[in-house]
Parts: sequence; structure tokens; C-alpha cells
Amino acid sequence: MSGTSVLCQSHLLSLPNNPPQNSELNAKFNEQGWLSLLKRCKSMEEFKQVHAQILKLGLFLDSFCGSNLVATCALSRWGSMEYACSIFRQIEEPGSFEYNTMIRGNVNNMNLEKALLLYVEMLEKGIEHDNFTYPFVLKACSLLGALKEGVQIHGQVFKAGLEDDTFVQNGLISMYGKCGEINHACALFEQMDEKSVASWSSIIGAHARVELWQDCLMLLGDMSSEGRHRAEESILVTALSACTHLGSPNLGRCIHGILLRNISELNVVVKTSLIDMYVKCGSLEKGLCVFQSMAVKNRYSYTVMISGLAFHGRGREALRVFSEMVEEGLAPDDVVYVGVLSACSHAGLVNEGLQCFNSMQLVHKIKPTIQHYGCMVDLMGRAGMLKEACDLIKGMQIKPNDVIWRSLLSACKVHLNLEIGEVAAENVFKLNQHNPGDYLVLASMYARAQKWTDVARIRTEMAEKHLVQTPGFSLVEANRKVHKFVSQDKSQPQCDTIYDMIHQMEWQLKFEGYAPDTSQVLLDVDEEEKRQRLKYHSQKLAIAFALIQTSEGSPVRISRNLRMCSDCHTYTKFISMIYEREISVRDRNRFHHFKDGTCSCKDYW
Repeated sequence: MSGTSVLCQSHLLSLPNNPPQNSELNAKFNEQGWLSLLKRCKSMEEFKQVHAQILKLGLFLDSFCGSNLVATCALSRWGSMEYACSIFRQIEEPGSFEYNTMIRGNVNNMNLEKALLLYVEMLEKGIEHDNFTYPFVLKACSLLGALKEGVQIHGQVFKAGLEDDTFVQNGLISMYGKCGEINHACALFEQMDEKSVASWSSIIGAHARVELWQDCLMLLGDMSSEGRHRAEESILVTALSACTHLGSPNLGRCIHGILLRNISELNVVVKTSLIDMYVKCGSLEKGLCVFQSMAVKNRYSYTVMISGLAFHGRGREALRVFSEMVEEGLAPDDVVYVGVLSACSHAGLVNEGLQCFNSMQLVHKIKPTIQHYGCMVDLMGRAGMLKEACDLIKGMQIKPNDVIWRSLLSACKVHLNLEIGEVAAENVFKLNQHNPGDYLVLASMYARAQKWTDVARIRTEMAEKHLVQTPGFSLVEANRKVHKFVSQDKSQPQCDTIYDMIHQMEWQLKFEGYAPDTSQVLLDVDEEEKRQRLKYHSQKLAIAFALIQTSEGSPVRISRNLRMCSDCHTYTKFISMIYEREISVRDRNRFHHFKDGTCSCKDYW
């Protein structure tokens, strides 16, 4: 029956053999019959046939019939807002229901400005707006980031006496949250007498929006403690994202367990979020298990898995997963290729990376973007092919940005090539003079070359431009809590114990032959001062804390906001051997897994 018009199925209606002859009853009979057919419509073609018959019978003048036509056309998956609008404009005196329907339909179809204009029209015509109006009007403001309009609508909510309506309150919390006004969102949430699941979802989402990840998890804990609502899928996916950003696999596993208990069949989106959480929290094997258990995988699932393997330096496995994706008939896009090229870069697969870059263009007809060129410059730079990387930049089909030149600058620092490094820095500064990290990389290169006058010049230039280095920090999970450390940190309650542990570790390290890499200190001071500055880097403090707080032999997982320095890298290798611990460190670029005195990157990073 799928190819048959809904009008040809009218015999399925339970209609009497002899319809009533009275005109009023006949109209009522026809209205009921055609509205039943209206509900069966599966396409615009069928809908237009029903609409034509309603017009022919003169039923459109009935407001109930007109309202249902608008609602069906505006809110159905197959509907047309343009056609719904034409019907809406033919209604002589549309009321709240019709306006609410049109506002909702426009928001669902991302016609956000039109939705707000319809709301303004309601106000101008004095049409009553109710608790069905505001959630979608506020959603339009949320999606537009229209805080000013949202605040004005909040005022209208008070005038309408709807400030205590749960649906409206949820809309306001979501609007303020998505516009970055987290304090307003929290104030509204605290004032609520009755909090629904949607209320919790809105406030947790609001905190996620401004990256207050620990607060997201605390709110989820509060919701669970309250015991009145079961966390829905969207809340748990947000919580997974929080665990991902905090590098907290233990909490992530707890949320995975909640998902399995609450949802009978996890969909591809949730499973992909689980993969993302596990691989970014250092549990790559668990991420692979989830990936391999998926009956259905989409392009995004493959992209997350390929990027995860790349992040862990397992380039050849990433290429195998990519081959599997192509064999499954999923056409790779530009995003997938960023993961593939990144995998080649982190694993030092230069030839494979060049082949993939060519295949992307010749086989899959994908034009290289700035991200692809960035991966290729990184690939060549890590391999020490600095001149080739420089030539690639000069021959790019698109104008290189500061990120491209910055990648070359970083490679020059690693391979101690000041000549090309100065060229890269000059181009970076032409495009972006406000990134303090670029100045520090160049200053580091000058310091390694003992050019202290140039180091002073760079620091003076930074001071004149009011550029301040982003403070480095390290996060470590212990006893199901995430703890944050900064360099030279003395704010921790157990500060004395941590510093005592640092001294114990230092003695052990000396016996094993560790020597601090003082070239990392960009100051013209004596060697002892440099060693003291290196001793209390945030990563070292986090490791000391973890060794104190966790049981012997248990793994240590650390997340950093900046790239790990070479001294911390060497230091952590020694600690993994001395204390027989597996230590995972996620920095800005990749994962490092330390065990028995070696690192998974094989010192290629």
C-alpha cells in the first residue's frame, strides 16, 4: 500500500453507508472523515490532496479544521513551513494555538528569526501567549545566542504570570545557559519548587556550555542523591563529555554502568560518546572493545576511533580501521582524513602519510583544507624534514595561517634549527602577534643557543604587548575526585606531604641516573636555580600526590593543558620504573603511556 495515495484508502474509514442528509450533520461528518485522513498523510503530496478536498467542501472556514491543517503541515517530519505559512495566513483570526504551532515549526526548522517575528506579531495583536509559547520562543533565543531578546522575553514571562511554570523555567535556564549567563541560570534553577528531569538536563547542559565540567558531575550527583528522577540519556552523554574533559575514566565507567542499567539498547551516538571518553581518558583498550561491539557503525564512529588511535600514537592500527571503514562502503570525508594524517604524524609514518594525502585528493576527490596541510607539516616536522615542510607551506593551494607556521616553529625547536625557526616565527608574528606561546618557543630556542640578549628582547616585547603565558596545570584523579596542580603549587591541603614526597623521589632519581634538563628554563640564572624551578612542575606534583593517595601498583592518570616538556617526559619515565607504576599523561597533543622506564611514544613526539 506504500505507493497508494491516502485518498485511495478512504474505504478503511468506518463511515456509515448512508451519510446524514442534514447539512449541519453532513459538514460534521465530512470534517471528521477528512481529519482522519489528514492524520494518515505521509507526504506533502498526500497532504495537498486532503487540503484540496477540505477547501472543496468548504470546511476550511471552520477554525478547528484550519488549525489542524497548520499543525500537520508545520510539525510533521515531511511537512513544509512555507506551505504551512500560506495556510496560516488564510486563517481570518488565528489565535494562540495557531501562533504557537507556527513558532514551534519555525524553531524546529531553524527559521529562528521568523519564530521571533511571529512572537512580536502576537504581542502587537494582543493575542494571549501562554506556557506553550515561551519554551519555543526562548529556544529560538538560545540557538541565536540572542541574550538581549531573551532578557526582554523573561520580562514578558513575569507580565504573563508564568514565572513559576516549570516548562517556561526550563526554557529560561537553557536560554541563559546557552548565552553564557551561568549565574542567571543557576539562580533560576535554585528558585524552582519542582525540578523535572528537563530542569536538571538544562542546568547540567548550561554548565557544560561554559566548560564547568566538575560542576556538571556534582549536579549529576545531586540529582542522583535527590532520588526523584532517573538521569535520561542526554544528561548522561553530557556527563560523559565532562569525564572526557577532566580525564576521569573511573567516573566515566560509573556513567557507562548507569547507561547499561537504564537503557536497554545503547544507540550509535551514545556508544560513540563512550569510545570518545575512554580513548581520551587513556583507556584505549576499553574504547576499542566498545567500538568492536557495535553492530552498526557510522562515519563519526570510525572518525572517533581513528582519531583516538592517532592520539595514542598507534598509527598502523588507525590505518587498519580506516581501511575497514572504506571496505564497509562508507566514503571518507575531510574530517576522517584529518584523523588519518594525524595518526601517520604521531607514529612517524612519513611514506604512509604522503600516500594518504595523495589518495585523499586523487581517489576521494577531497581538496586539502588548512587542517590537512597542518597535519602534513607536522608529519614532516616531527621527522626532521624541516626544509621539505617549509617548501610544502610555500607551495600550498591556500594561504597558510598562523597554525601552519606555528607547527613548523615547534618542529624547529625540537630539532634545534634556529635558522628555519626564525623564518617560521617571522611568519607567525605577521599573522598573529597575540599568542604568548609563540614568543616563548622562540625564546626557548634562543636560550638553547645561549643568545640571552635575544631572550631578553623577546620577553620585553611580550611585556610591551601585555602578553602573559597561559598557566600550565595538571589534573590527576584519586579517590574518585579530580585534583588540580599548577607549577610551584603550595595551595593544596597536603602541601608539606607532597613536597616531602618530591624530595624522596629526587633522591631515588639521582641513584638511577636522572639529570634535569635545565635547557627548559628560559632564564639566565645559575644551574641550581634552574633545577629548583624544574623540580616543582605541575606534572611532578601531580605524580607525587598520586603516589601518596593511590594504592601500590595502581595506574596513575594525568591530564595537562599544555604540551609536556622534555624534562617532565624523562622524569616520568624514571618514576614509572622506580615505583613500578603505569603512568598515562594526556597533554595538548597526544597520550604518553609510561611503563618500566619507557614511553609509548618511543621518544618520537
